[in-house]
Amino acid sequence: MAHLFSPLKIKNIELKNRIAVSPMCEYSSEDGFANDWHLIHLGSKAVGGAAMIITEAAAVSPEGRITFADLGIYDDAHIPKLKQITDFIHAHGAIAGIQLAHAGRKASHKEPWTGGRQIPSDQQNGWKTLAPSPIPFAEGEEAPIELDKAGIEKIKADFKTAASRAIAAGFKVIELHSAHGYLLHQFLSPISNKRTDEYGGSFENRIRLTLEVVEAVLEVWPKENPLFVRISATDWTEGGWTPDESSALAKILKDKGVDLFDVSSGGNVLNAKIPLKPGYQVEFAEKIKKESGILTGAVGLITKSHQANEIIQEGEADIVFLAREMLRDPHFPLRAAHELGVEVKWPVQYERAKW
Repeated sequence: MAHLFSPLKIKNIELKNRIAVSPMCEYSSEDGFANDWHLIHLGSKAVGGAAMIITEAAAVSPEGRITFADLGIYDDAHIPKLKQITDFIHAHGAIAGIQLAHAGRKASHKEPWTGGRQIPSDQQNGWKTLAPSPIPFAEGEEAPIELDKAGIEKIKADFKTAASRAIAAGFKVIELHSAHGYLLHQFLSPISNKRTDEYGGSFENRIRLTLEVVEAVLEVWPKENPLFVRISATDWTEGGWTPDESSALAKILKDKGVDLFDVSSGGNVLNAKIPLKPGYQVEFAEKIKKESGILTGAVGLITKSHQANEIIQEGEADIVFLAREMLRDPHFPLRAAHELGVEVKWPVQYERAKW
């Protein structure tokens, strides 16, 4: 059997293959609510044969949204529609996960198709953003409010409450978003974190909030359920967060109960020079896996079945997370199985279309 289609057990879940749908923002919510777009968008990937589907970044508070149209899990009223979605995903043999996130200084933006620029706090659909230090992400944007101790405690409480809602909504995996220049990543990176208290300066201080969020979530998240963390392995900028720091953080979080690192990169520095090529981030997943012993997921321009299979076969990562390719072809796993010569179960409604 192709390695891409070998099962993987992580605590109480078993993935039927190594293909996961990466979180992808849809900017299609009102007041944080999921709707039928999310049901079809996410559900189609389960029908298409992916082993795990993780929602787009679900904001743990209204001010934690990237845009006013982001998905949220900051209100109990969000739970019923999310439960409908997880029920559908599980009914079709996949595992439903949710990414919990706070955008920090990269919040209060327009949707990408309307320009994506930050909305000033005094305009409709805009609000004051929060960050470790009052440094805007891009020139011309409002400086964020520097979080004080009470604000930091609220962040931790919001993640914890969101995790409780994730349980009620039927999710079997949580991924904490500590990548792409969002709040937890902002604390990790010396570029965005200029604090002089216990949350800034040294590596131990800069990782403190991520550790404390993990601890807060684990207070309510069932021990038998997997907990993932998405990380940007590098800022691609001198003086920023580094791959060696990522490996060190992975070792610490593995000991604290994190099961897998979803390894991406960048997002915290505008116009950072990133050498884009197929699988350009896989090397970071491999490094972290080998140096920390934690399970890793690889992501980034993985578009071909043989490419994905080789990543698993060579031990470079344990899972491949696909994003844009799953938008182009929601049935990528079924096609990949055919191309790799693997017999997999198709939905009975689609059996007559098998190759």
